[in-house]
Amino acid sequence: MRPTLNIITLGCSKNKVDSEHLAALLEHKYLIRHDSDRKADVVIINTCGFIGDAQEESIDTILEYAELRKQGKIKKLYVTGCLSQRFKKDLQEEIHEVDAFYGVESVNLIAADLLKEEPAKEYCSRRVLSTPKHYAYLKISEGCNRRCAFCAIPLIRGPHVSVPMENLLDEARQLAKHGVKELILIAQDLTYYGHDLDGKSHIVELVKALCDIDGFEWIRLHYGYPLGFPDELLDLMREHPKICHYIDLPLQHISTHILKDMRRGVDREQTIGFVKNVRKHVPDIAFRTTFIVGFPGETEEDFEELYQFIKDMRFERAGVFAFSPEEGTPAYEMPDDVPDEVKQERVEKLMAIQQNISLEINAQRVGKTEKVLIDRLEGDYYIGRSQYDSPEVDDEMLIPADEELRIGAFYQVNITQADYFDCYGVVV
Repeated sequence: MRPTLNIITLGCSKNKVDSEHLAALLEHKYLIRHDSDRKADVVIINTCGFIGDAQEESIDTILEYAELRKQGKIKKLYVTGCLSQRFKKDLQEEIHEVDAFYGVESVNLIAADLLKEEPAKEYCSRRVLSTPKHYAYLKISEGCNRRCAFCAIPLIRGPHVSVPMENLLDEARQLAKHGVKELILIAQDLTYYGHDLDGKSHIVELVKALCDIDGFEWIRLHYGYPLGFPDELLDLMREHPKICHYIDLPLQHISTHILKDMRRGVDREQTIGFVKNVRKHVPDIAFRTTFIVGFPGETEEDFEELYQFIKDMRFERAGVFAFSPEEGTPAYEMPDDVPDEVKQERVEKLMAIQQNISLEINAQRVGKTEKVLIDRLEGDYYIGRSQYDSPEVDDEMLIPADEELRIGAFYQVNITQADYFDCYGVVV
């Protein structure tokens, strides 16, 4: 029998894709499990090192499995990903039960070490999915050329590097062949795709090519940047039936002086203009965004400006994070002058108003019929999503399990009831 390999993935969907590529390189020698709590011979932890809470979760996970390694309950333990890239030396000195630490972009190296082979030089387009088989993420680039003052990603992942389009299309075709219906494009900055190749964005060209692949019914876009976002991509979203009317684009703040200190490259007027332009091109778009409160120098007036902005713009989906200083970033050198309790109060105040906005928007959907993708059966309900919701982070559609539905299939669902972050409906 093949030895068992458990790959534990922490953090973002970009890490998830890395783990799936790694699994594909090892599946002929190992029985692969993703995030399993069952016994395994080898464990690989793909860590996150983005913010303090994520770092703490990664360290706790490493320590948990280091104890199992010490007790002989697993034979080998490896650690990779952002935390390992960022703090490799410290981790090596403190946690001796780990057999090897790797940084980011180490998929081929880890596979070679486990298989006792020379590392492959070519891009691996194969995947062993950790998601349900009907949706998958497609990572179109690595790293980031933006230099936002609070963000450690360029320090960890390096500059923006686009995956060649032929590799992405080959990978996408394989995913479609294996039953993926929803393809979710991810990158640190989606719209920068191709700039490192010839100085121009090729995101529209890529999305058009992906739309031509048979099998996908939904293509979803994650993680854009307001500066230089192409209108042509919004037009394509509006006109092509495969592209979800959805965008995930962190705005971070609205106060001009905070945006300047954050090094975002846009001011208040540009940000408001961008949001209005997106909605002009795609009137029914679900706009997901995130904001940071408690950034150094954020006054009560800055916060109230942000509060009013969220209240006025009525984003369909929004998340709020308290600023945490990350070593090596420009913001780390700034005075962290907003007390933690004030940061938390501001988070809660923004989430409270967003909760009410979400309920009001969902209530407007009652009586409408939407196309819904069924993700799973949970208790007495099938759980699905409309085109306006991405998996794991957004609202869900709850459908009574009165009749059998197929997981991974699409149904027309009439919405009968709305809640703060969920809707209820029946298949028509």
